[in-house]
Amino acid sequence: MTRTRRPVVAGWFTDDTAPEAEFRLLGTRCTACASVFFPREDDWCRNPGCPGGGTLAEVPLSPRGRVWSYTDGRYRPPAPYVSDPDVPWEPYTLVAVELAAEAMVVLGQAAPGVTTDDLAVGAEVEVVPGVLNEDDRHTWTTWHWRPVAREERS
Repeated sequence: MTRTRRPVVAGWFTDDTAPEAEFRLLGTRCTACASVFFPREDDWCRNPGCPGGGTLAEVPLSPRGRVWSYTDGRYRPPAPYVSDPDVPWEPYTLVAVELAAEAMVVLGQAAPGVTTDDLAVGAEVEVVPGVLNEDDRHTWTTWHWRPVAREERS
């Protein structure tokens, strides 16, 4: 059976079937005050200092940033978190990434295989497409953060 690819949250990132170099998180920017929001804001500017009157335009966020903080999840969270108790718990790594151009920190899971041993505060990472979960009908897509290899850094 073929699974349909579906984003976990529509509109938060580009199509994950595009080349990896083109994959981006999508935010919005206020045309009045230039504030950038992620998760995206489509109704009004959340900046209390905004002079108002601006519209919110979709913008791709920087594809690379610097590790601001990180941690690992080594236990199954309690309810209301939903998980199959018959499936063994797999630890995962969470990364908070500072995007300098947008003046924000974005949280996300590290790419599969990346552990806290592979990260350091200030290290450069890039956003890549990922899979959160699969069921009989869907592959639920998301984003992950992956360390940038030394030879790729510019």
